[in-house]
Amino acid sequence: MLEPPDLPVEFWVSDQMHDALATWHMGRVIYAYRTHPFHGRPLAQEMVARWLTLTQSQLSRLEKGIAPEQLSKLVYWAETLKIPAELLWFKLPKQNVDTLDDVNRHEFLRAAVAVALTPGPLLELIGTLRSTPVPATVGHEQIEEIRTAAKQISSWDAAAGRGLVREAALAQVRYAVRLLDANATPSDKAELCAAVGFLSHSLGFTAFDQYEHDDADTLFALALGCAENCGEWHLRAKVLSSMARQSIWCGDPRAGLTSAEKAFDRADRLTATERAMLHTTMARAYAKLGQVQETLTEIGRADDEFAQSRPENDPAWMKYYDLAQHSGDTGHALYDLAIAGKFASEAHDRLATAVSGHTDAYRRSRAISGIKLSSLVMAVGDPQEAASVADHALKDAKHLRSRRAADDLRNLHRLASTHQNRPEIAKLTTCIEGLVAV
Repeated sequence: MLEPPDLPVEFWVSDQMHDALATWHMGRVIYAYRTHPFHGRPLAQEMVARWLTLTQSQLSRLEKGIAPEQLSKLVYWAETLKIPAELLWFKLPKQNVDTLDDVNRHEFLRAAVAVALTPGPLLELIGTLRSTPVPATVGHEQIEEIRTAAKQISSWDAAAGRGLVREAALAQVRYAVRLLDANATPSDKAELCAAVGFLSHSLGFTAFDQYEHDDADTLFALALGCAENCGEWHLRAKVLSSMARQSIWCGDPRAGLTSAEKAFDRADRLTATERAMLHTTMARAYAKLGQVQETLTEIGRADDEFAQSRPENDPAWMKYYDLAQHSGDTGHALYDLAIAGKFASEAHDRLATAVSGHTDAYRRSRAISGIKLSSLVMAVGDPQEAASVADHALKDAKHLRSRRAADDLRNLHRLASTHQNRPEIAKLTTCIEGLVAV
């Protein structure tokens, strides 16, 4: 064949391609593409290499994960193999994405779902399905369904940091918002509003993690509006904390401070855990601003509040904030000071506590704290220890589709590159290159 063939939807939604695409590694995707049973027999490496403007040797190295993947090359390879844009972990240039109108995108997703579940007649039947009607009266059953959906989204997100349920979750939010217009008792109406806010916040944080910042802004605004409308101070504090963290991550720590300070309105209504969370958020903002004393003051206040924490008093969305989370958040704040030569030992100890304390249910947090700890040690400590710490963090990171974690890996790669003459560091940078484009 002179060029890659046009392939049916069944090819791309098969388990083999799904697993390869989930690794965010183009070499593994190309290998899965070449060896897919659809072809009858594996495509020759030499032929696929010609399609991709590579030598057979270069493609072999790419498939084995020992060649770097640059974004410009990722785009070219994806376009050449005609990989559907919806399945990629990076965006194709606008002229290639925006020309897919909503109808075509809908048709692809509709077909993908049908093929993944039950091929054949169901494909025609899907078009006859109608949206779930909103009941005339909303009660406890609908409220619990929304809360359950919010908890499940948060759980999936914390464990894997990926947007696998994004479309389904957005549909849940749209349906939940429609419920707000239904009849309900005043108490049920307030609980419903809070549940919708909880759901919107949960999905908003997944959007933030995937750098879909416009979507995150919209979902956080909806969550905040719900919280303020029903007087849910606990949810309001959580949403504002997440908005602050997004602002800080996006390089605007002063906006982050503004959101965190706003969350302290009527702080007496918040639990000690919630106040600890807000103080750590402020500490992270001050650290980005290089304000050392203010950072330390906020960490001290966070520690004092956390010492008074009573988990049984916390709402559902605060169950994640345990010792590991507290140590990680304060450790991240101290990291910025430690890189500048201050409080490195304290930052190290707190990040290490986070890594050892997080369970598999919070794999993303464990990975991010581990990557941060390795970066800290790589910058101001022993590179061999840093490589050892990174080895454990990378085992978690390979299961994630978190753009925040990916950026932290790129920073670790940059720091490690200064010690490239050491075998264990060279191995580390190669492993990172196998996970993210650097």
